[in-house]
Amino acid sequence: MSGWTRETSPFHAGEQAVQERYGIRDRMEKQGRRIIRDFLPEQHRTFYPQLPFLLVGSVDQVGRPWASIVAGQPGFISSPDPQTLSIQAQPIAGDPLQQNLNIGADVGLLGIELPTRRRNRMNGVIQQITPAGFVVEVKQTFGNCPQYIQTRDVQFIPEQANPAALTAVDALDSDLQAFVESADTFFIATRYADSTSNLAHGVDVSHRGGKPGFIRVDDAKTLTFPDFAGNLAFNTIGNLILDPRVGLLFPNFQTRDLLTLTGKADVIWDGDDLQSFAGAERLIQIKLEAGFLLKSALPFQADFQEYSPFLQKTGSWPKTV
Repeated sequence: MSGWTRETSPFHAGEQAVQERYGIRDRMEKQGRRIIRDFLPEQHRTFYPQLPFLLVGSVDQVGRPWASIVAGQPGFISSPDPQTLSIQAQPIAGDPLQQNLNIGADVGLLGIELPTRRRNRMNGVIQQITPAGFVVEVKQTFGNCPQYIQTRDVQFIPEQANPAALTAVDALDSDLQAFVESADTFFIATRYADSTSNLAHGVDVSHRGGKPGFIRVDDAKTLTFPDFAGNLAFNTIGNLILDPRVGLLFPNFQTRDLLTLTGKADVIWDGDDLQSFAGAERLIQIKLEAGFLLKSALPFQADFQEYSPFLQKTGSWPKTV
């Protein structure tokens, strides 16, 4: 069953405001009530155990969102019932997720299968911390289209004797700027906090993809990237207009390095700068506040196979122009 009634909505006030801005509010309300659930349907319960990694959005003690990744051999995620997802994996050493995993904390989850480009988003509440990992109670879940996902072949690396090297970051030096500018994939964590029992309350973590160069480094503390046509739910944008705090995770699937950042976002709705990004419908500009570089942190490599069919069909788009 679904938790939506005539008085409640699967979308919170921020998401609704952006949908109103683009004249699609009624259409998205009907669609949301149909596809957004407060339980995991069977196809999603069988999807998660196939995955070798999971994205996790969390919030630290001062309210800053962070995007993180946990990984394990397929089967490390299970769903004992439609309201529960069990993750048998620990955060990477030094990742803020280590401190943010607490019973009752909101988390956002993104399951993404790179070889098939399937993905499922979920948000929920940490129900239990176990010696092996953590258990999440489902609040919202829905599938996402495969647009902008690059296909990759995931291969686990034999366990390393030394832990990942951790470096605190408060600005992007030339090496980190190159790291960001070469990315074709990153993940963004946002949150919507409501003191009521609104089922749209929680943390979200989402995928962003394009060809290398689709993220612009404006200076050592500022990034700008385009927001392209998507599912029109406006989960990320809706969160940001109510709470500008944001977390970004940039993985390098070859070197296995991770760059995790937190800061504040500004949504740019129009103006000449949109013309700098072919196909952009909006821009998101991030002012960085803190972060960490985790060297050789991923326990797997993910070899690039091909761009999504949409990116192949559109040639160089969405590189900056």
